Amino acid sequence: MATLTDFPVLTPVTDEDLALALRALRTHAPESWPEGELCRSERVPYPCRLARWGRATIEAAGLTEAQLAQGATA
Repeated sequence: MATLTDFPVLTPVTDEDLALALRALRTHAPESWPEGELCRSERVPYPCRLARWGRATIEAAGLTEAQLAQGATA
């Protein structure tokens, strides 16, 4: 089985990149299975490539978990 590299994080992060990253994290969320945590969308071990890309893009934008959580409730 070939190992796929992660998607590149383009900088500077645009608003569109950030919106796509947030959508990727919502769609590619962890789900508990007897085999362990799997991506809800792809059924591969979590975090999948898109979840890793989404997290890396958000970090590259300089946002923290607290800011994301605050934005979700605003």
